[in-house]
Amino acid sequence: MNLPFYIARRYLFSKKSHNAINIISMVCVCGVVVATIALVCALSVYNGFNDLVATMFSSFDPELKITSRTGKVFDPTTAGFRQVKQLPDVAWFGEVLQDNALVRYHERQDVVVIKGVDDAFSHLIQIDSVLLDGSFILKDEVANYATLGAGLSSKLGARPGFASPLEIYVPKRDEKVNMANPASSFNQEYAYIAGVFMINQQVYDEGYMIVPLSLARSLFKYDKEVSSIELKLADGADLSSVKKQIKNILGDQFIVQDRFEQQEASFKMMKVEKWMTFLILCFILAIALFNVVGSLSMLMIEKQDDVRTLRNMGAGDSLIRRIFLFEGWMISGFGALIGIVIGLALCLLQQTFGLIKLGQTAGVFIIDAYPVRVIFSDVLVAFITVATIGLMAAWYPVHYLGRKWFN
Repeated sequence: MNLPFYIARRYLFSKKSHNAINIISMVCVCGVVVATIALVCALSVYNGFNDLVATMFSSFDPELKITSRTGKVFDPTTAGFRQVKQLPDVAWFGEVLQDNALVRYHERQDVVVIKGVDDAFSHLIQIDSVLLDGSFILKDEVANYATLGAGLSSKLGARPGFASPLEIYVPKRDEKVNMANPASSFNQEYAYIAGVFMINQQVYDEGYMIVPLSLARSLFKYDKEVSSIELKLADGADLSSVKKQIKNILGDQFIVQDRFEQQEASFKMMKVEKWMTFLILCFILAIALFNVVGSLSMLMIEKQDDVRTLRNMGAGDSLIRRIFLFEGWMISGFGALIGIVIGLALCLLQQTFGLIKLGQTAGVFIIDAYPVRVIFSDVLVAFITVATIGLMAAWYPVHYLGRKWFN
């Protein structure tokens, strides 16, 4: 066994002549344990919320989305897009035309995002799983239908089954507004309300309306152009591999985005919040590990007779310093291991039983309990952080104070 480690272990667990040293050492270990538990649990909760947000966006965002790098619309009938559509890993290929419009229902009106989709849309995303009312229908032999976000439906006072259609207005492209007759400067279409969806994302729930692609093209006066292509991949397909294939086919003129890239700002903000919380907890951990300085300093004072004995037996300064350095490492190391075990146990209990609730009343929030997902890399980062800060805390008293007491 390594001699410095053996002696350091004996010093840590053996009873000291001054009981205060034992108390300070245990307080230091407990501080590291609590800080490590906080690191593991906080990072895991942020991972859980990240998964929750990703799940909500998956109800409206496709697996892959293709948009033009320049310009608002593009032609989806080119050879490149035909090749993309025929890829074996592409299960569904949907055309989308999206732009702003004014929607009016009786005396209420609002500016919304019109999303014109084709029949593949219901296969691209899980629209049926987020419907609050009505059903998802694009059109029939008689009329066109619209599916509204829950917030938009509330603002317009429109629900499925109402007899009156929505009036949709879009300014005519490449035409000046006729001040004598402003109404003639707008394209106008009608759509009956088929359903209401809710994704619990304000940008969609309060600002989006889904209509048939043919209606959107009639409104915006396009023949075959689209603003994006949305894809659903076959089961078992490698997302990154398919994405790379599509980029190679279409070239630099088009942008291919997965779900995380489509909501890049939201996920980046969550990552920033996660690691800012991590840094704050690291400061708390550093303060807790200041106790290592006091514990080692008192231990070195108490063990001066042992140090003299070791010197008489031939021990050098390097060996003596390593003894007390190992002592400091063991305080932070044992604290980190115990904290990680307890943190993982708490995360498992939260995943299984949802012990910590988001609110006292069930159903007020999207979920009742805090979501948790443990990632091994986060646990490893927490352990390395604790070990590194513990090393720094132990290094000072050993290398600076030790010069005075052991020489």
